[in-house]
Amino acid sequence: MTQPVLLKVSALKVAYGGIQAVKGATFEVRQGELVSLIGANGAGKTTTLKAVTGLQPVAGGEVEYLGQSIKGRGAWDLVKQGLVMVPEGRGCFTRMTITENLLMGAYVRDDNEIEADIEKVFAIFPRLKERRDQLSGTMSGGEQQMLAMGRALMARPKVLLLDEPSMGLSPIMVDKIFEVVHDIHQRGTTVLLVEQNASRALELADRGYVMESGEVTMSGPARQLLDDPKVKAAYLGE
Repeated sequence: MTQPVLLKVSALKVAYGGIQAVKGATFEVRQGELVSLIGANGAGKTTTLKAVTGLQPVAGGEVEYLGQSIKGRGAWDLVKQGLVMVPEGRGCFTRMTITENLLMGAYVRDDNEIEADIEKVFAIFPRLKERRDQLSGTMSGGEQQMLAMGRALMARPKVLLLDEPSMGLSPIMVDKIFEVVHDIHQRGTTVLLVEQNASRALELADRGYVMESGEVTMSGPARQLLDDPKVKAAYLGE
């Protein structure tokens, strides 16, 4: 049985002044999937995520979430609906502790299960639990990435969007981050992963899209893209 489409982007256009950064991108994410959007630096991947999550105006096309148009909706409203992004650069509140950062992730919630969810995050990221009272600004880049992902999970996402989670990290920490992304997906969270590390992203994914110069130029099952000669030549160094 085919799972329902949670996020559908159709002919998306995004511009910065007179410069068109995204030129008609089309893709979708179904419930339970891990979908990777790969491409070189400057291809328009981050701009696409910002437009989807209400952080950048949409110049054309359509963005649908849970079957409804979300163009023009604010990011805070979309987080309430379960569309949650971990931004490139992590965006931790550096003068707040790890626990306080996690509480900020639950800012849109008003239920009584927030403390229980913090413990669930600590189960995924034991290193954060060990340092729960440490200021996030004193942590390493990898630890901050863990915190940013944990903070996003506190919003109970239906779709989790990850923007370059491995950027700037050591090889050991990159391994850990991708392991956690896999774990989060296996726990039932639908994931859209944007990555320059194409091989690792496609190895994790069910399906993939290739973005070049603001357009989606290829798509298909992740394994098929991994074996495609064009993808190998352009992104996998083969």
